[in-house]
Amino acid sequence: MVEWTGEKSAYRQVADDLCARIAKGEFAADGKIPSLAKLQASYDVSPTVARAAVGHLRETGLVVSHQGKAAFLTEGAESKAAAVAGSEAGQLRRELAEVRGELRDLQARVAELEAR
Repeated sequence: MVEWTGEKSAYRQVADDLCARIAKGEFAADGKIPSLAKLQASYDVSPTVARAAVGHLRETGLVVSHQGKAAFLTEGAESKAAAVAGSEAGQLRRELAEVRGELRDLQARVAELEAR
């Protein structure tokens, strides 16, 4: 289940969770992801959010879908999903390292000001 935050839009949080589940091979048996109705119910989101999440997966090349039909995993979707998740994790690690550096700078400046 997704822990809703304000950092990412709801559809991206659903899409990211689905991407992680694809990477783990949860949908490999039949090659399709849950229907929009099932996504709405399981993530407690609107039809628009569910549709946008599937659209994002389609844009990243993880699924193919046609109106009125199920969304099916593309060939190699598991490895693609793992790469997408890995690149996002790498980006988060880089951002965290940058924030830590900025925090160290701020701590040094505060210590300098307090010493005056």
